[in-house]
Amino acid sequence: MYRLLSALTARAATPGGWAWGCGRRGAHQRAGLPPLGPGWVGGLGLGLGLALGVKLAGGLRGAAPAQSPAAPDPEGSPQAEPLPPQEQPLAPWSAQTPMPPPSRRFARAIDSSRDLLHRIKDEVGAPGIVVGVSVDGKEVWSEGLGYADVENRVPCKPETVMRIASISKSLTMVALAKLWEAGKLDLDMPVQHYVPEFPEKEYEGEKVSVTTRLLISHLSGIRHYEKDMKKVKEEKAYKALKMMKGTVESDQEKEFKEKGGKCNEKNDFVKAKIEQDTDAKGRNLKPGKKKNDFEQGELYLKEKFENSIESLRLFKNDPLFFKPGSQFLYSTFGYTLLAAIVERASGYKYLDYMQKIFHDLDMLTTVQEENEPVIYNRARFYVYNKKRRLVNTPYVDNSYKWAGGGFLSTVGDLLKFGNAMLYGYQVGLFKNSHENLLPGYLKPETMVMIWTPVPNTEMSWDKEGKYAMAWGVVEKKQTYGSCRKQRHYASHTGGAVGASSVLLVLPEELDAEPINNKVPPRGIVVSIICNMQSVGLNSTALKIALEFDKDRADVS
Repeated sequence: MYRLLSALTARAATPGGWAWGCGRRGAHQRAGLPPLGPGWVGGLGLGLGLALGVKLAGGLRGAAPAQSPAAPDPEGSPQAEPLPPQEQPLAPWSAQTPMPPPSRRFARAIDSSRDLLHRIKDEVGAPGIVVGVSVDGKEVWSEGLGYADVENRVPCKPETVMRIASISKSLTMVALAKLWEAGKLDLDMPVQHYVPEFPEKEYEGEKVSVTTRLLISHLSGIRHYEKDMKKVKEEKAYKALKMMKGTVESDQEKEFKEKGGKCNEKNDFVKAKIEQDTDAKGRNLKPGKKKNDFEQGELYLKEKFENSIESLRLFKNDPLFFKPGSQFLYSTFGYTLLAAIVERASGYKYLDYMQKIFHDLDMLTTVQEENEPVIYNRARFYVYNKKRRLVNTPYVDNSYKWAGGGFLSTVGDLLKFGNAMLYGYQVGLFKNSHENLLPGYLKPETMVMIWTPVPNTEMSWDKEGKYAMAWGVVEKKQTYGSCRKQRHYASHTGGAVGASSVLLVLPEELDAEPINNKVPPRGIVVSIICNMQSVGLNSTALKIALEFDKDRADVS
């Protein structure tokens, strides 16, 4: 300020300065009045100094905390430079002051999770990734990393729309559950009752029944994208053998420990014989190289199907790979049949019925994927070619599998969906303490059924869990004291051409805690979407959920 005043007074005192040709002094002289003395310059400097001092003091008293660079104030002065974060003045705490904003309460979890996502993104070379997290029903963090459109340098943001792939199965489950609650759908009735166009099936000469319940949990025996039954059966047998070998070894170790670690030649011989026999069986059963899903031609269909019934012709005449109910075989085509069941049981077209559900759940950006409509914020999708160059994915038409993997959405919509499911799951626990609570979109008993693991199923994205009804579920478990504690959670992952996704719900453990001062939903919901295929995201989502759960526990 001293330099500024010195410059102003010096300029004013200079004969060639602006004060001589204009302003009050020039006007004074032109009027023929007595000349102003040199004290006029000092008076001007003093007056300017006082005025600037008052202005600056008033500005500092009324200054608000500076906004982050990510959210500039459009009405702020363009010359105003925000204070560094560590110097921002804080409002005094009082009884009327609300709790710190979520971004500050969970700052540690956000920083840690952002770093983790950057690592995953760099590791797999994904163009873009978007994450959303809610705590107790409130969105506390959403952010995009990288690019939604590499060619045009369009960055990812929370509003970016991407393929959610198999999370579509969990959405379809809501339609089935609503129809079941309304008494319009019998889950254990043969599917031909609703869709006679699907032929009755036999397995090894025996007539068998495919039901809605079996289709939901991938126990129907209907194939996935792999058409070669022999390859699928060999792979299943090989996996079962490896699992059996692990069980045998575990039992032997347990027996060895129970005997105090003593071993003799007979035990060694028996163990070696078992290993030899198992290895021999494994060599005989080891399957040939099986194509992954992204090498299957049906994944890249370009044909437009007008409705679910028409889509059935892709697989309805194929034989069942297994006897219904006997083995788990993940099948997106099974959900194509479920879409036809929704149509017949509801009396509406599948997409019309789903749009009604999306409207009820306030999922306003969730739509079926179609090429023609203009969909704001839709990302482009990518893959690496054989030369490890990033390229655009080929055009695909997902109309044959909207129910099992054909919807587009945002992380915000997926958070809303996860919280609606969590609310329905927990609201029954709060009825006695909160009589005025609204009902869940699905009844508590329905949600318990949906999130209960089904026997003979698998959860490919977490070996600790089982598949339930359109969700994978890991149950609460702790084997040893002061050791790893497995949390109960539900999730579903997705993989489509040029896209990967996950939606994970980590409910709060309410068993031993008082719930009088709480309302549902209680827990963490994480959604992640990515515009590159074959990116495993479930473990990342679980780590993020646990980070936020830790901060949540520290705050409360």
